[in-house]
Amino acid sequence: MNDTIIPVARGSVENRADTLVDRVARSLMLRQLCRLRFGELRIEEGEQQWWFGSPCEEFPRPVCVRIIHPAAWSSMAFGGSVGAGESYVGGHWVCQQLTDLVRLFLRNSEVLEDVDSGLNWLGRPIRRIGHWLQRNTVRGSRRNIQAHYDIGNDLFRVFLDQKLMYSSAYYPTAGTDLDQAATAKLDRVCRKLGLRPEHHLLEIGTGWGGLALHAARHYGCRVTTTTISREQFDLARQRVVDAGLSDRIDVLFDDYRELQGSYDRIVSIEMIEAVGHQFMAGYFAQCSRLLKADGFMLIQAITINDQHYKKALRTVDFIKQFIFPGGFLPSLTAISESLTKATDMRITHLEDIGQHYAQTLRDWRARFIARLDDVKALGYSDAFIRLWEFYLCYSEGGFTERHLGTVQFIASKPRARPADVCY
Repeated sequence: MNDTIIPVARGSVENRADTLVDRVARSLMLRQLCRLRFGELRIEEGEQQWWFGSPCEEFPRPVCVRIIHPAAWSSMAFGGSVGAGESYVGGHWVCQQLTDLVRLFLRNSEVLEDVDSGLNWLGRPIRRIGHWLQRNTVRGSRRNIQAHYDIGNDLFRVFLDQKLMYSSAYYPTAGTDLDQAATAKLDRVCRKLGLRPEHHLLEIGTGWGGLALHAARHYGCRVTTTTISREQFDLARQRVVDAGLSDRIDVLFDDYRELQGSYDRIVSIEMIEAVGHQFMAGYFAQCSRLLKADGFMLIQAITINDQHYKKALRTVDFIKQFIFPGGFLPSLTAISESLTKATDMRITHLEDIGQHYAQTLRDWRARFIARLDDVKALGYSDAFIRLWEFYLCYSEGGFTERHLGTVQFIASKPRARPADVCY
């Protein structure tokens, strides 16, 4: 599916003459782009066109970028990929194949790395300091979570499935739609945990209550679920009441560090990314304390390749800067080392579902674009819409190129019995 250009304001933006800085930045960027090898890139600015790279099996058609405002060149040259994203949000350039553009640069990683590490050096320390100030302490976590998840439940209703699952779905067949895939993921999680009516399940990261409702309704277990998003807490609690499951589900507004009790099973779906690398061992230690001696824990986590993990810790990318303040992506090795260091648990199952996330993001984006009028009616600006379009395409490209992954893994306590779960 082709990406859709979000309209940008026309007129004075296009007519502004370029400055000396713009011209220098243009020259620097064009020189860098001459090194593209995989895929063909065409850049248009007014009557000028530049061509780079060449077609290949993965990119048989050219990816076209149109420069609307000459300041786009400075943003890219001096701000790297973060600057390019910010410039896109500002309407300085457009691309009908935004996901393919992300993929093309990931495939030409040496060019992307040079752009990000070259003249971008002035802005990097400032972004790192800002990200450090957003680290996930108890207070910081609430602020970071609310900055993203409390922007309006009605916005998420626009593009998510009926169960409001804001995490990778699971597509058993090519014909599976988003609603079916979201349900399939929930059922897969519950079956992997071997949930039974006598179990007490702790969920860390409620979302809007979709998993808690599914587990209680279809597996009969008791569920305690916690979130630190006020919007999610209010809606999840109301959904539990509406479903008549208040006797089976308790919704808490507590940080994971504040939880007490003992549970048969723990589940956490794409919440570990909000923990922070400094707190990951403590997170696993707390999970281990809360889990019974024969219990299991299932984590669904967005991961980054081990080879890129340490560099990513030092880098503030577009997602950290504009979408998920305080966020980070663990690697499988980092997860394993933290789990080993902080707990008596061991990983007994692991499945990579990263390509399912690429499809999930495609479906979210299609719904989002199809309902732009609804998004605008909710009061969101064109700049906000471009921000979210870039976020969805940026993420989809990362999963499609396997730069990012998504894993479901089960960690077992020493007395856990493998026969109690279903892989």
